[in-house]
Amino acid sequence: MRLPRITKRRLAVGLMLLLTLVGVGLAAAWLVPLPARLSSSHSVVIEYRDGTPAHVFLAPDERWRVPTRTQDVDPAYLRALLALEDKRFPWHPGVDPLAVGRAVVSNVMKGRRVSGASTLTMQLVRVLEPRPRTLTSKVIESFRAMQLELRMSKEDLLAAYLQFVPYGRNVEGVEAAALAYFGHRATNLSPAEIATLLAVPQNPNRRFPTPENAARLKAARDEVARRLLEEGALPLGPTGAAAAPEAVLAEVRSTSVPKTLTAFPREAPHAAMWLRAQRPDESRLRTTLDAGTQRLAERQMRDAAAELATRGVHNGVAVVVDHERAEVLALVGSFDFFDKRHGGQIIGFATPRSPGSALKPLLYSMAIDRGVALPEYLVADIPESYGGYMPRNFDGRFMGLVRMEYALSQSLNIPFVRLLRSLGVERFLGTLRMAGVDSLRPEPGYYGLSAAVGGLEVTPLELAGLYVALAQDGRSRPLKVLEDGKPDTEPRELFTPGAAWLTRRALALRDRPDFPSRRKLTGMPAQVHWKTGTSFGHRDAWAAGSGPRHTAVVWLGNFDSSPSVHLVGADAAGPILFDLLEAVGPRGKASESEDSVPPSDLARVEVCAYSGHLPTDACSDRREVFARRSAVPTQPCPYHQKVEVDARTGLAVSPVCRAGREVEERMYLTWPASIRRWLTEQHRSLPTPPAYAPGCEPGGAEHPPEILSPAEGQVALLIPGVSPEQQEVPLEAEAAHDRELTWFVNGSFLGKARADERLWWTPAPGTHEILVSDDRGLSSRRLLVVRQRR
Repeated sequence: MRLPRITKRRLAVGLMLLLTLVGVGLAAAWLVPLPARLSSSHSVVIEYRDGTPAHVFLAPDERWRVPTRTQDVDPAYLRALLALEDKRFPWHPGVDPLAVGRAVVSNVMKGRRVSGASTLTMQLVRVLEPRPRTLTSKVIESFRAMQLELRMSKEDLLAAYLQFVPYGRNVEGVEAAALAYFGHRATNLSPAEIATLLAVPQNPNRRFPTPENAARLKAARDEVARRLLEEGALPLGPTGAAAAPEAVLAEVRSTSVPKTLTAFPREAPHAAMWLRAQRPDESRLRTTLDAGTQRLAERQMRDAAAELATRGVHNGVAVVVDHERAEVLALVGSFDFFDKRHGGQIIGFATPRSPGSALKPLLYSMAIDRGVALPEYLVADIPESYGGYMPRNFDGRFMGLVRMEYALSQSLNIPFVRLLRSLGVERFLGTLRMAGVDSLRPEPGYYGLSAAVGGLEVTPLELAGLYVALAQDGRSRPLKVLEDGKPDTEPRELFTPGAAWLTRRALALRDRPDFPSRRKLTGMPAQVHWKTGTSFGHRDAWAAGSGPRHTAVVWLGNFDSSPSVHLVGADAAGPILFDLLEAVGPRGKASESEDSVPPSDLARVEVCAYSGHLPTDACSDRREVFARRSAVPTQPCPYHQKVEVDARTGLAVSPVCRAGREVEERMYLTWPASIRRWLTEQHRSLPTPPAYAPGCEPGGAEHPPEILSPAEGQVALLIPGVSPEQQEVPLEAEAAHDRELTWFVNGSFLGKARADERLWWTPAPGTHEILVSDDRGLSSRRLLVVRQRR
């Protein structure tokens, strides 16, 4: 049958109009922006290492809206959601024609609106863009739903619905609701919880958990459970142990509904704030923090806070690291996050502070690595001046000659200042930077020798990294706080395993001033090596150390830098460190022998038993010690001297005058002139080798006297208002046989003194040449710059 021409024309026009409408619709779908709320920022969630939330922040619009992925939601809930709200969600284009038809029939037959035929996509539109419930709004919602379907995948649409579905007040999304209603995530839900989470969004204001809404919520939940069970969409139990639907429904009905909200997790607040600031574009951050260790560390610090507050100490920081994996397990930023009076919200573990003596182990390891010292070396602990810098020990006393290992365990300052001078400040700073210390100032020459005893600043987290390297045989890796899926960084060698092992051995000595007195009665965890530190002026108290598996750092002080005489590392921070290491350490007594085998890069070498240096033929008593195979110190013992003496007079002789005398060899112990000078000032003395008999002084190569003070490159500053006579500069030199020395300043004679004596010079502004000459005419020169301080 042929259609009339006018009918064909109308069909063509109609088809063109339809195609035009479709084209306009498609163009509008792509040109009209999507709902603005789709791009709303979420609540930032900081997670513990096991995925449980540690801290949840409010979203910028003051709502609890947790980022949600469909794979993180219990699949049983998703099946129930689609069965209840939108069975054909996977196939419809945003509007379900079958549901619309069914709704029209139902509404006409009932004479009122009993079904809205809204798909999940349309419900999402209604949540994103609330409108009055009118026919016009329904048309707009339908268009918007199809627009979303056109421009988003089904997976993204479902995730958006799960994130924005309302649960009353300012709670949005199934994940936030599960946390607020049940105190856990939506990853694993019971039948009663599934039914509750499906019932509330149908009428959030009247079903939101409150005592007043409890009856309505229970009735709605039970009805939802009944409908789901009828459709087979509610789990009946674990596989192989399915219960009858009636039993499941009875269990749901017997389960009480939530009547109040569970507080959102707000643990580890300092770590959470710090991480959110570091990753501002991420909404969910999985950390390496361990919930148990974090809570334990917070409790330890909280328990200590009350007593410390009475002593004027209001802030405390703790860091705990699994040093085998370089993973941070706990971060405590201060005693009380809400203590605004004392800066409780300052992130203490990332705040640079003076470490006091806590960096000395690093210097100790570096010295062993470079063959500068051994643990058994005798070193001088006597007053010294370095260009106006005059370090002192904590107790104000000096020990004279001590072993290097003892100097570290007793935390003496002079030996480590001298060690830093020998190693070089910039080399030391370079090692710190290689270990991840980013708090240092970049200007060359900014730091001086005081860096050895706390004259720089590091954060507790950075110090933890240094002690982790010490525990890991000198290998340094960036401490890991986030589980970001990135491969572990290859470790850097700060120092060799042998140097680290010798350093740990020194730090494990327990007969020390910083050994906690309480632990003398209660004992201490096995295999602990530690160091404490106290900054100048009692502003910082530190304790850092490691057990068999964990490294911990404790800092105590005040964020406003106010001092307290109680801020002493050994007394304040040390006990907390030991409590932490014991609490997080392996259960049971750890084996003491795990760290007893020396690394392969160490070898036994013979040294003088007295000095720890390589023995000369004058050293009669010797012993074997550990030293690095490739960096054995080469300096011979300077303390023992073999002297040929005239048996009758006891005076020393040399080959030039040996003839005709009865000569015998005798061994003498000699100390440097600087030590003898200090002993003299202390009214103490030490037997010295005999002087040479007349005409018997040895010839051959002799060294000129070595100027010790003023130091090389020293600049002396004159204090205004203080007379120059009160600012005298000490002149000191080292010379063999305690020869008499003659001192000149700018060519003018100043005076004479033996090598074990000190001469004083009254300074004047300008550049001055200091010259010292011995009785053989050998001399040394040094320039000293004197400036007037402004």
